[in-house]
Amino acid sequence: MSTYSDDFLSFFRASSPYIHAHRGKTLVVYLSGEALAHDTSALIHDLALLRSLGLRLVIAYGARPQITADCNAEGIAEAFHDGLRVTDARTLKIAVGVTQQLLVRLQAEFSTGLVNSPMHGAGVSVVSGNFVHAMPRGIINGVDLQFTGTVRRINADGIRHQLDAGNIVLLPPHGFSVTGEVFNLNGLEVAAAAAEAIKADKLTLLGQMDALPRPAEQGQLTPHELRQHLQQVAADTPGLPEAQTALQACQQGIARVHILDATEPGGLLRELYTRDGCGIMVSRDDYDNFRSARAEDIGGIIELLRPLEEQGVLVRRSREQLERDVNEFVVNERDGMIVGCAALHTFVSETGKQAELACVAVHPDYRTHGRGARLLEQVERQARAQGIQQLFALTTRTTHWFQEHGFEPGALGDLPDQRQALYNYQRNSRILIKRLGPHRT
Repeated sequence: MSTYSDDFLSFFRASSPYIHAHRGKTLVVYLSGEALAHDTSALIHDLALLRSLGLRLVIAYGARPQITADCNAEGIAEAFHDGLRVTDARTLKIAVGVTQQLLVRLQAEFSTGLVNSPMHGAGVSVVSGNFVHAMPRGIINGVDLQFTGTVRRINADGIRHQLDAGNIVLLPPHGFSVTGEVFNLNGLEVAAAAAEAIKADKLTLLGQMDALPRPAEQGQLTPHELRQHLQQVAADTPGLPEAQTALQACQQGIARVHILDATEPGGLLRELYTRDGCGIMVSRDDYDNFRSARAEDIGGIIELLRPLEEQGVLVRRSREQLERDVNEFVVNERDGMIVGCAALHTFVSETGKQAELACVAVHPDYRTHGRGARLLEQVERQARAQGIQQLFALTTRTTHWFQEHGFEPGALGDLPDQRQALYNYQRNSRILIKRLGPHRT
C-alpha cells in the first residue's frame, strides 16, 4: 500500500469522531469581504462538503472592501464614524448592488456540478430572503449614520425551516425595516445575531487574525483569556472586529467560536475535523482541561503509559493496578482525548504525609505545550489540599526536568519506609524531593 493511501486512511479514520460529533449540528459561517476578494471556489467546495457530512449551514458575509472599491470607482467620498460607514443614499445604492452581486456569485458557485469536480452530485440548494430585520443606528455623537443600520431581529423560525428542508441559508450584510427601508449592516453583526437567534452550535469567522495569538502557540482561549489579550491590541489591528465578535458571541451563549485565516487552504475542514485545527477557538466549556481521572479514562491512560513502559522510562503497571489506583490520577483531556496524566501516591508515617509523583506522561504531539508543568501544578494543588508536606519522584531519564521544577536530589532514606522496601536497585532510579508550602484556600 502506498504512503499516500496510508496517510489518507489515517486522516480519514482520525476525522471520524468529528464527523459523528458534527452531524446534525448547526454552524453559522462568516465570510469576510477580504475572503470574498479571492478565488472562493475551493472554499465553496468545502462548505458543500460540510453540508454533505450533515451540518446545517447558515452563511453570512461582509462586503466592506468591495463597497469601498465601487465607491472609489464612482468618485464617492467615503465617510466613517466610530468604525462604522456613514451610508448616504448614493452609498446605499452601491452597497446593495455589491452585496447582491456577491449573493448571486455565491449562489452560482454552490450550483456548480461539473463531472470530475468536487461539486459533482452535491445537489446543494441555497436560499436567501428577508430573514434579517433591521433598524437605523441613528445619530451617534452628533453624526447621523443615515442608512447604516443594526440588527433588530432575526427570523429564526424561517431560517430553521429552511435548514430542516436541507437548504443552506445565505445572509447578506443588509436588512429590512418595518417601514420597508433597506439598511446597510455589518456582516459580523449579522453572523453573530443569527448564531444567537437560532442557537447555533458553532460560529466560525473566516477573516483576519492579526489581533489574536498565533494558533500554533495557543489554539484555544477562554473568553476571559481573550478579553485580557485584547487589552494589549491596538484599535486599528486587522482582525480585531473578528476577535471582538467572538468574545461577544460567547457572552451571548454560543459555546464555541472559531476564528480562521480566510486565506488558509482547507482551513475550514482542518479546523472542524482535526483535533488541533488551524485557527483559534474561543470556548465557554472545558475543551482542554485538567481534572481527576475516572474509570472511563483507563484506556487513554494506558495508551500514554505503554510506550514509555516499553522504553523502560516507566515501571510497567497492569490494567488491574491502574483500575485500582485510578482515583490517584490527574489527567489532561483535550476534546475527549487523554493527552497527559500523572499520579499521586500518598504515604502516611509518624513524620507526616509524603506522596510520590508517578506516571507523568504527555502525548508526543503535546510535549512542547507546557502540559507536563501544568500537570505538576495540578498535582501539587491536590497534594497541598491533602496536607502533604513533601513530594518525591523516582526517575531514570528526566532528572533535569524535575530539577527545573523545584525538585532537589534526595536519598533512599528520605523516602517513607513502605516505599524504601519497594525500591528497585536494578533500575537504580534517582530520587528527587520537593517540599511543599501550605495549602492556600
